[in-house]
Amino acid sequence: MKKQSKLMTFLMSLLLAFMLAVPGNAVSTQAAGQGDMAVHFIDVGQGLAILVQSGGENLLYDGGNRAHADEVVQYLKNQQVETIDYMISSHYDEDHLGGLVKCLDNFEVEHVLGSDYVHTSDLFNTFMNTATAHAIIVEYPSVGDTYEFGTGSFTVMAPDGISQNSNDNSVVIRLVNGNNSFMFMGDAEETSEQDMISTGMNLDCDVLSLGHHGSASSTSWDLLEASTPSWAVISCGQDNSYGHPAASTMEKLRDMNIPVYRTDDQGTIIALSDGDTISWNQEPCNDYTAGDAKQQSANSDTSQVAQYSSEDTASAPAVETETPDTSSDTQGRTVWISATGSKYHSRPDCGNMNPNKATQETEAQALSQGYEACKKCW
Repeated sequence: MKKQSKLMTFLMSLLLAFMLAVPGNAVSTQAAGQGDMAVHFIDVGQGLAILVQSGGENLLYDGGNRAHADEVVQYLKNQQVETIDYMISSHYDEDHLGGLVKCLDNFEVEHVLGSDYVHTSDLFNTFMNTATAHAIIVEYPSVGDTYEFGTGSFTVMAPDGISQNSNDNSVVIRLVNGNNSFMFMGDAEETSEQDMISTGMNLDCDVLSLGHHGSASSTSWDLLEASTPSWAVISCGQDNSYGHPAASTMEKLRDMNIPVYRTDDQGTIIALSDGDTISWNQEPCNDYTAGDAKQQSANSDTSQVAQYSSEDTASAPAVETETPDTSSDTQGRTVWISATGSKYHSRPDCGNMNPNKATQETEAQALSQGYEACKKCW
């Protein structure tokens, strides 16, 4: 549900901030209330690790690289994790898989889900051998498979087939808790994104964990229009050698007015869902600077950071456009349609569509074609 009660969000944010007053690695922040789900985007440098806790169950999506394995294990212990109900290896690149091996040795693991391909690395063999040593059979889910988890569930959205590109083999999941939803993209790139869109499955989400650390090969306009996220989270390392996130990706997020969280700027980021609202342990940094640009300007004050306002999450500069007709006559009122997606909009720069590809038609026409009103701008 994308229109949160401002008062409720404010109160939940205050509570979460109080709970996190102690430094991140020394405090336990769990989903304690009925219907609560806590999503921890753990700072593992240039890698990805997401812990989800709900209803007394734990899900670990990726584990960062081997250099951060001890930190991931300690973080989970600080969150009072003893059993990992679902361990998901999005794919087998080292910056996603490295920490999972140590987690297999330190926690009881009920289910391991992975992508059905063979990686050529020694780490992949170690991971598989460690799972076998703990009598765990790695499961290879199919697109559309749904698993009950805590107070919600998650559905596998990709991969639909195996690619020569390891990134496009990423297991992508859509996690749902009541009216709230999250998408974890792993390192999925545009080919996988197009495959997901072509299935016609619901890709709408409140929170999008960007694929491949915000690289230029991921987070296409089509995916953003299909998923219409209210927030974006980027897991990447400070001064990483890849220049992640890419300028082109950050420009899209800026143009669509999507508030941004970044682990390289903010460390570990925690979202708490009660099924209706989502609160955070900190405000978005809204830093739309590319990774390589941040390196070049590390010693200067030229970073382009937009401050978050609780009254207006669309804090990034809007694209100047012609003001649409907003008369109360539904038959004649003009709305905006995106190149892809299933929603119509009151303006082309509402933050849930590519304004450069927006077209106009009447609301009656949009409704007759099966479009629904965008929750963010209506």
